[in-house]
Amino acid sequence: MSENIIHLVLARTQNAPEGSKGMSLFIVPKYLEKEGHYSKRNDVTCVSLEHKLGIHASPTCSMSFGDSEGAVGYLVGAENHGLKYMFTMMNNARLCVGLQGIAIADRALQHATLFAQERVQGKSLDTSQPAPIIEHPDVYRMLMTMHSLVLAGRTLTYEAALYIDQDQQDYIDLLTPIVKSWCTDMAQEVTSLAIQVHGGMGFIEETGVAQYARDARILPIYEGTNGIQALDLVFRKILKTKGDLLFSYLEGRVKVNEKHTQLLKSIEDIKKVTLDLLEQSPSEMAMLATPYLNGLGYILGGIAMARREQALLNVTDKGFITRQRACITFYMRHILPRAQTELLVCVG
Repeated sequence: MSENIIHLVLARTQNAPEGSKGMSLFIVPKYLEKEGHYSKRNDVTCVSLEHKLGIHASPTCSMSFGDSEGAVGYLVGAENHGLKYMFTMMNNARLCVGLQGIAIADRALQHATLFAQERVQGKSLDTSQPAPIIEHPDVYRMLMTMHSLVLAGRTLTYEAALYIDQDQQDYIDLLTPIVKSWCTDMAQEVTSLAIQVHGGMGFIEETGVAQYARDARILPIYEGTNGIQALDLVFRKILKTKGDLLFSYLEGRVKVNEKHTQLLKSIEDIKKVTLDLLEQSPSEMAMLATPYLNGLGYILGGIAMARREQALLNVTDKGFITRQRACITFYMRHILPRAQTELLVCVG
């Protein structure tokens, strides 16, 4: 499908230090270039395709280098700095994976909403007439849960992208593990709810909705598992700055309407929990890292929704405003309280 394929490979040079400090980054092409032409195939072979739970169109595979005459690779940058270089790509990929979670979740939401609008089953509690299932309160609750999570995650992800454009690296660093972890965990919930909205039909392949759950399942594993994201947040972004980076973000970037009392309380709670977390032992901090990230994710999602509400002041489409406000209100009442459950376990 392409004239050549370039592999970025982490490998050791001779006499390199042990451990991760001895890794260097190499470019290893499928074909070697000579005098402007691809004249020779490199000693690089695809030895097997992976059979995965989902993402069957993914080209991931098992590679073998140098089985015959030795593979040729070209050093990128300085020796023993491979992981440093690779993380430049990986941190960008983490944001992209978070956005991928939003994309798959939104597709599942659209699929489930259309089905709920068309599927007539049971009777309306208000009219006693046959009704599409979207009129049943619990189905509506599931759809609103999906919608509000997707909306909060998208807003938070776009905010991180804005900081890239503004070259505000500190805030990019802070949001990256949250976007990657919280948004991909959210995709697990949303795609699962999409199956639930379909009922038994959701478990039948021809409806297509099960594919979203399978394809989303890899996302919490990609580019460092979500547990790794939590450790990155707690040790590199919180402990390393003694909480100052988070406090700076909350105090300098957040303007929340006073009517959102639960959100304002949650912001104060995360400040207190952060200070308490800093007093824990490293092993205890590691144990609490995931619930801490999850709690912070719900709070930042609430802040994102509050910002979205402020932006509605510049919108004239009344139908859009009504739908957005309903979603924002649902998030504040039904989703944001989850933060308290996550943070309770973080209090020493």
